[in-house]
Amino acid sequence: MNKEKLSEFLRSTNLVSFSAAIEIADHFTHKIFPKNQFLLIEGKISDDYLFLEKGYMRAFAHDTDGNEVTTNFCCPGDIVLEVSSFFNRTRSKENIQALSDCEGWSITYEQLNNLFHALPEFREFGRATLVKGFATLKIRMLAMITETAEERYEHLLKNNPEIFQQASLKNIASYLGITDTSLSRIRKDLARK
Repeated sequence: MNKEKLSEFLRSTNLVSFSAAIEIADHFTHKIFPKNQFLLIEGKISDDYLFLEKGYMRAFAHDTDGNEVTTNFCCPGDIVLEVSSFFNRTRSKENIQALSDCEGWSITYEQLNNLFHALPEFREFGRATLVKGFATLKIRMLAMITETAEERYEHLLKNNPEIFQQASLKNIASYLGITDTSLSRIRKDLARK
């Protein structure tokens, strides 16, 4: 399979040259995840740094009552991993599961570290990617505090409308921090506007 999209992604920060992107991409392995297959199961150590080329994935954890709470949706073009488990080599509290048939390119923790040490361009790319991910997480955390449920819903609908085709309303509601009933009410209210 062609690694063109992976190479484009590596060059997207303008920190990796064309030749370095091809060299880095050569270390990634093609992976296929049928719908419902897990990339990561809680209790395991995350060892896949996955560039998702096709399909959608969902990260989720269990609350103290055992309910699934969606923590993230992953779309084509995203890096998929459980950051804390991957970099700290600790057992994950999250699961990552394919919402649809997925394909992507994966590299292990050991391979990633070897590349970081061998190629300064890739190290800078990795740093930029982590900073972007941290900023996204901070924005989401603040939105849970400063925005209404309706505003969070509208933001998700505007920025990731495809999620509504891929994920169940129950998963979307838990991601937004609301109940299924509240999500139904918000959708009805917005439909009337």
